[in-house]
Amino acid sequence: MKLLPVIFKRQLANYASSPATYLSVALFLALSTMAGLYLHRWVEQDSGDLLVFFQWHPWLYLLLIPALTIQLWSDEADPGFADLMSALPITAAERVIGKFVAAWVVAGMALILSFPLVVAANYLGSADNGLIASQFAASWLLAGSYLSVGCFVCTLARQRVVIFILTISLLLAATALSSWVDALERQAPIWIIDSLSALNPQSRFSTIDNGKFTLHDSLYFVSMIVAFLTASIVTLNYKLR
Repeated sequence: MKLLPVIFKRQLANYASSPATYLSVALFLALSTMAGLYLHRWVEQDSGDLLVFFQWHPWLYLLLIPALTIQLWSDEADPGFADLMSALPITAAERVIGKFVAAWVVAGMALILSFPLVVAANYLGSADNGLIASQFAASWLLAGSYLSVGCFVCTLARQRVVIFILTISLLLAATALSSWVDALERQAPIWIIDSLSALNPQSRFSTIDNGKFTLHDSLYFVSMIVAFLTASIVTLNYKLR
């Protein structure tokens, strides 16, 4: 893992130099803020948390995460750079983890940029900063799990359009899983309903987002990240044979 920092810094520099990164982060922040202020009237509710903002993040990540995902392997589209990477002693694990961590950092920075909402919550009333911290952590874990899915998609395809469509399709299916569970509640066996509920990332996110920051739900997102990153490494190693 000696070259992992090199991959991380290069990918972070790619994000910093891309206008698409700033546009997608700005759109994510603008839509999140508008949803809380205008759709849910957060100021009038006198709430001590930011639930009305964070509850939209699973859907807003359908815009941000694919935008970050399509940039993960963009530098390797150049045949010369791809040949250079294959000649260097860089393992598949270093490439996958370095790129993923860089993308996760950018997602974290997008969340940090919403910090003025925390200041406003403390200024307007008695904010529950512990609950707000759990909401930030839940959103960041959700972003990481979604990014791990996008990272896996990148190992299957290199065309930007294909990556974007596959990523948004998988994330949309995962985000809408709760709706599928509700639709199947009276038509499917209970064990199927329980299995789908256990796999539903939005229900896990909602639990943490409501302040119930349990180790069980946190490990769900961590295990999802590890599983998809492992699948990405295995797929990349197979392609490099």
